[in-house]
Amino acid sequence: VVGDMAGFVAATFLRGVPFIQVPTTTLAMIDASVGGKTGVDHPAGKNLVGAFHAPAAVLVDPAFLATLDVGARAEGYAEAIKHGIILDAEYADWLAGHAESLLAGDPEPVERAVRRSVEIKSAVVSADEFEAGRRQVLNLGHTVAHALERHAEYALPHGRAVAAGLVAEARIGEALGVTAPGTAERVRRLVRAFGLPDFDDGLLRPGHLAGLMTRDKKTRSGVVHIVRLHEVGRVGEGDGTTIPVPDEDLVGIMKGWS
Repeated sequence: VVGDMAGFVAATFLRGVPFIQVPTTTLAMIDASVGGKTGVDHPAGKNLVGAFHAPAAVLVDPAFLATLDVGARAEGYAEAIKHGIILDAEYADWLAGHAESLLAGDPEPVERAVRRSVEIKSAVVSADEFEAGRRQVLNLGHTVAHALERHAEYALPHGRAVAAGLVAEARIGEALGVTAPGTAERVRRLVRAFGLPDFDDGLLRPGHLAGLMTRDKKTRSGVVHIVRLHEVGRVGEGDGTTIPVPDEDLVGIMKGWS
């Protein structure tokens, strides 16, 4: 939140001034401080007001993570899991296998996770800085996540929403025949390794959630789009980075979960 707000102010004050990111949370180090996206939430939806404004520098010191409780540390690893799911299945499995030491804040695995996630995100962003195409893979899990956050009036931490969104969107992909069978269960095991929610039936009320998803900034002509997930480690190949999910299909798929 602090980094997004500071970045947005820097992007708009005097039509743009330089700023430096000093992330102090797992989520900020692994994801939010990298890529130049800034934004603030709006009553109508998540991150609807924002700008692209890259920081002059990002200074990462994992020692800051000692100031966080275990829950706050865990939330950030949802984004790291996402990075593994989109580009590096081996990294995703490594994260789950080292969840205990990562949550304990052991310096060596923490530094390795931060470094690998920054490498993955930087590679994607450098190829598509303004999200005209390939960068959209970084939105995996976020269409559902943003709707969950909006439904909870932003009381649900972003990392927990992303964890639930990753599983939910894998399930949607499987139902549409785009995602390999068993992928959603594998994703569920990855997020559960960090004690994160796979999804919350109390929040995933199909009709209401689908309505919130249509307000997402990634919606096109009123139709929800999610990242085309093939399997853990492979996304956005073949017919495009995202797939449309008509409202009636979305509601029908989610009703089948209950």
